[in-house]
This record gives sequence, C-alpha cells and structure tokens, in this order.
Amino acid sequence: MKLKEAPKTKDRKTKTHTVISFFSGCGGLDLGFTGGFVFKDQSVPKLPFHILTAYDNNEQCVKTYRENISEHVELMDLANYEPSAVPKAEVLIGGFPCQDFASCGPRKGLKSKRGRLYQALIKYMKFHQPKIVVGENVPGLANMGKGEVLRIIRDDLQNCGYKVEVWTLFAPDFGVPQRRNRLFIVAVRNDLDDFPIQPHSLFNDKKYFTTEWAIGDLESITDESVPNQSQYFKASRAKKGNGQGDEVTPADAPSYTIRANAKSRVQFHYKLERRLTVRECARLQTFPDNFVFPHSTTTNIMEIGNAVPPLLGYYVAKSIADFLAKHK
Repeated sequence: MKLKEAPKTKDRKTKTHTVISFFSGCGGLDLGFTGGFVFKDQSVPKLPFHILTAYDNNEQCVKTYRENISEHVELMDLANYEPSAVPKAEVLIGGFPCQDFASCGPRKGLKSKRGRLYQALIKYMKFHQPKIVVGENVPGLANMGKGEVLRIIRDDLQNCGYKVEVWTLFAPDFGVPQRRNRLFIVAVRNDLDDFPIQPHSLFNDKKYFTTEWAIGDLESITDESVPNQSQYFKASRAKKGNGQGDEVTPADAPSYTIRANAKSRVQFHYKLERRLTVRECARLQTFPDNFVFPHSTTTNIMEIGNAVPPLLGYYVAKSIADFLAKHK
C-alpha cells in the first residue's frame, strides 16, 4: 500500500496566509498546517501557511515544539492573556484542552476552568476578527449534556460574527494507522462567502493502513538509530482486568488510540513482549522520524497522545488553504 499524495498547492505565487496557534502542545496540528514533512517515505507537500506565533502553557511541550518546528513558540497561560499582545493573523487554530470532554476523562465540561479554555479563542476572535478559526477536540464533546455543551460553544463562536460547522473525522480515512476520531470546529467570518469543504476519505474500500505497515520495520531496532525507539514502559499487564492500555494492538488493522496516559498504560506490541515504544507511538500518530521527543518516556507519551496526528491536520489545513485561495 502507498499513501495517496495530496494535490500540491498551485505554484510559488500562491499567497501565504498568517496563522496564530493556541494550545499548540508539541505541534501536531501546526505541523499539519505547514506541511512539508515526510511520513513513511511519502512526501507531504508544503501548504501556504506561515505560523507567526504558537502558544502553550506547558514548558516541556514548548521545548519539543521549539526543537522540531520553530523558535516562534512562547510559553503563555491562555486562561489569562491580553489579545492585544498577540499578533493579528488570518487564521487562528487551537486544540483546546479535551480532558473534561473525553469519555475516559473527568467529564466536568464547562464547569471546570480547563473546560472553559475555548474562550481563549473567543477573546482573540472578538479582538482580531481572523478570517477562519479551527478548534480541535474529542468527539465526546458533541454528546455532553445531550449536545448542550457543543451548542453553547457554537453559539459563542457565532456571536463573534462567524458561521460554524463541526467536522467529525476518522483518522484512518486520511492515512493515519490509528483508530482515532477527532472533532474540528470550523468558523468562517460572516463576510466571506461559502465555506471550506469537509475533507473526504482517501479510502473507498476501507482498507486502511495497519499497525504493522506503520511500525513493522522497527521490530529489530532497539537503539536510538531511530530516535526514541529505545524508550518504552517496562510495565507488565495489570494483574486484574484488561483495561485501556493493556490490550495487544492488532497487526493487520489500525492501532488502538494512542492515549496521553502517564501511568504506563500504553498498549502492547502485536508481536514483541513489550509495550509500544515512544517512536512507535509517534509513527502511529504520523509524526516523521526526524521529529524527536526530548523528554522522559512519560512526558513524551503524554505529548504524543495529546497531539493531533499531523497527517490528519494536513487534510483539514488543505481544505482551509483551498478555501482561502478563492478569497484573496
């Protein structure tokens, strides 16, 4: 199987669009928006986006981002910031924290400070009025309070002068070898006609890329000749039950979701008697091998599990780029 290459942007005259990134984490969504990386020997084309500044409140994520993407990242608590201190851009992106919306999380929703952090996007929208906003979260957000939580968020975005759509995308449909659903809230300023087209699956036959396709070549590698391949949790299976993370990931299908779990609950390799390595988890999230995670196993797994798969982010960004090309 071969990854289907996305259409290239038109030419060198293509206009570059400015981007501000909130809740950037280690940079999965940002890498998707810029493109220009290689995954499994397949080149992902560059996109016409220029990230002015990225912001996150986690110092370790900022270090990972800076070492792999760019110096344009800053440590900032977005729960309390002044939008006048943030540059004006055409596009605002942000994977606002999902823990209080996730089915395996505390499910506090908008009752928690963390659950209300989407309002950092609202503050920027009211002040700078970007053309497009892309918020990312877990599908569980859609069913909280029988849909009431998502309705409130949509209303808040619309009240800033935007039309809003919610895209729920299944990552394997876009070449990601991992069973992961993500929800993208896309807002377009009211003065712009039409709306970006929701990306369509690349697979008509549903023969998705598998775990073995993604990481099979790493089976005999136990050192750092491939970065982060020697890092993995040594923990054995739980003595009681078979909870999340104690499963053996299937070889002939996309993997289970890579979770941001710091308690050694990373799933087991389909063949080897160990849990998946940091690099294998990064591969299943479609991070390129030259994207190096510089921290402990625990921190690296948290950063990878919290990230948007860059390849999934790319197809969302490609739709946004195509739309903006019509609104010069």
